[in-house]
Amino acid sequence: MRHFNVTGLCTPDKDYMVDISDKIQKIRGMVDMEEYFTINRARQYGKTTTLQALKKNLNMDYIVSRISFEGIGGTIFSDEAKFCLGFDELFGKSLRFSSASSEDMKQWNRYPKDTDSFLRLSEKITDFCMNRKIVLLIDEVDQASDNRVFLHFLGMLREKYLARKANEDFTFFSVILAGVYDIKNMKLHMIERGYHSTPQGEVKYNSPWNIAANFDIDMSFSASEIESMLSEYETDHRTGMDIPRTASLLWDYTNGYPFLVSRICQEIDETGLAWDCSGIQMAVKNILLEKNTLFDDISHHLENNTELRTFMYELLILGQEKPFERTNGTVDLAATFGFIRNDNGKSVIDNRMFEIKIANYFISRNQEDKKHLKITEFFSLLTYVR
Repeated sequence: MRHFNVTGLCTPDKDYMVDISDKIQKIRGMVDMEEYFTINRARQYGKTTTLQALKKNLNMDYIVSRISFEGIGGTIFSDEAKFCLGFDELFGKSLRFSSASSEDMKQWNRYPKDTDSFLRLSEKITDFCMNRKIVLLIDEVDQASDNRVFLHFLGMLREKYLARKANEDFTFFSVILAGVYDIKNMKLHMIERGYHSTPQGEVKYNSPWNIAANFDIDMSFSASEIESMLSEYETDHRTGMDIPRTASLLWDYTNGYPFLVSRICQEIDETGLAWDCSGIQMAVKNILLEKNTLFDDISHHLENNTELRTFMYELLILGQEKPFERTNGTVDLAATFGFIRNDNGKSVIDNRMFEIKIANYFISRNQEDKKHLKITEFFSLLTYVR
């Protein structure tokens, strides 16, 4: 029996899923063009599920190595030797779950203890990629992106990429990094993490990922994509729901934010609410009152970044117009976290559930905010239904 899943990887045989095949084909096109890029989207935006679907799509034509830095501890980033040996082990393990042949795996694992430097690791990658199309997927890259040793690794990949274009090296056919932050903008992440390395309080950095192509594929769910998931559910459960109308309502509340779409569906399914306007309204109200990782992240980011908090207060509560200009660090950070989106050059709150949740954050923060927030008394969910 399939269900709606909001934790971790979704798989078609166990979970009700939106059909993202069009998105996968677009990403595949970037891989086929031998591009290196980062899939950077807000938390719980379906990045891991997308990588898994992409890997399945690519397996017939490429050897796909998918590794993650989640849960491996910080020791691997302590020095060059530990990182190179750790990457060697992670990559070798990933080949066991790829389309690599036994001969491929034997070649990679032939000298497992020799890659204790970037020079030796680079040579091993050269030898392995000489007659093979290898795609490297690295998930949860934020775990590593403020570690200098990882930046050196990206620098090595950059040099090999450029040398390949000059026909002077062999390397990975395509490399995809997945995380919240765009690795091309290391300054944004390091400032958010509190790193200030100079007496002037400025973070000095040179991005080793400036070779990366821009990733501008829309990862949110459209109403028609949501319909594909609801159709599968309706086939199994025969609720009699109006699928296009229900999909439209879900999109109205969430703007297609993957976690929110699936969480509303899960709430309706598990609590026996109706698949109609009133059921969706009740599900939204219940979810807005709960603690979950996404909402905890919203509060955490607002509480710990004064500039971001002020920006969101002025935009949402005071109604000030803010241009959507990502050269502005605060705007970029708000967009990176999924709080805002671009609406004809203006910054607007990404979705109505975030609008209510962030307003409630300011209500609960202190008494002074309350006099500005009387308007939230009119934030009736009914007014958000078209």
